[in-house]
Amino acid sequence: MLLSFSRAGALPLRLIGERLMVHPTSVTNTIDRLERAGLVARRPNPQDRRGTLAEITPGGRQVVREATAVLMAAEFGLAGYDDSDLDDLFGLLRSLRVNAGDFTE
Repeated sequence: MLLSFSRAGALPLRLIGERLMVHPTSVTNTIDRLERAGLVARRPNPQDRRGTLAEITPGGRQVVREATAVLMAAEFGLAGYDDSDLDDLFGLLRSLRVNAGDFTE
């Protein structure tokens, strides 16, 4: 999903780890699995000859579309919550992300 949101459909592995807040080994293992499934492809990073980009494939974009439709149909699993509960949940997640440095208040 992260790759589908990027402008070029590709990101350096290092940046993927930073954005997802996961260890580089986890990024490598995940990209390996996605590549074997034909959902992403590795390619050299033209901005950094030592780096590697992960690029979403057409098959990966199709999986993103299908998964998004399923999640939307299931209301992201949140249909059982009322507006007050959702406001509370949003507030908790927002403060968590601010404290993690994802964005500023």
